Amino acid sequence: MNTLKLSPIVVPKTSDVLANELRRQILSGELANGESLPPERELVAQTGLSRGSVREALRVLEAERLLSTRPGRFGGSTAHQPNDETLGRSMSLFVQGRGISLLALQQTREAVEPSMAALAAQNRTQLELAQLIKATEKVEAAFDDVPQFLLENVQWHCAIAHASHNELLRGFMFSLSSMVYKATAAENFATEAVRQQVIHAHRRVLQAIVSQDADLARQRMARHLAAVTAAFQAFPNAPALIA
Repeated sequence: MNTLKLSPIVVPKTSDVLANELRRQILSGELANGESLPPERELVAQTGLSRGSVREALRVLEAERLLSTRPGRFGGSTAHQPNDETLGRSMSLFVQGRGISLLALQQTREAVEPSMAALAAQNRTQLELAQLIKATEKVEAAFDDVPQFLLENVQWHCAIAHASHNELLRGFMFSLSSMVYKATAAENFATEAVRQQVIHAHRRVLQAIVSQDADLARQRMARHLAAVTAAFQAFPNAPALIA
């Protein structure tokens, strides 16, 4: 008696196989950032796949922002390495799709940014320090222009992320930047007292980074963000969710 038993065999779509291989080559650097892919007809000839499968594979990678495609006689597909904007788009979709709360955003910042400040104190170069000093001055110069003040505030936090020399933290901060701006732009939140508190905290964090005192930078950033969270919790018009 034959006792052989087989499970269902799932054969991947040919377009998925090609997309996986092209994705691997882009992420590994075999296809360099900005490098053009062969024309569609050549991809068909090389792979032996149908034109429809090749087009579907390219569409998948274009949706992932790993390719950009320009139609027409002189068009084609170009490879793109993931960047800060790639993470930012994914994070924004996740936050909006899950209805993430403002409190959760602030708690995340409290968990991440103190370590980011500590790394900036340890790793910053003289050029990055100069950029951070300039970012601090731009926040202060925009004191009476609230929308500009809030934009410069976000750029200040991104400058610290850049100085940390941690690409994942930098990308993460970039992905949060638009959410931080929207949260702080709540009507009547950024009062003169709040703006003065922010400037004072920025100066203290900057002093720690200038002196390359990582522990002090961590402590001061933690206190700064805890104060911002407390201000949000006490503010009656703060949005509950990140739009």
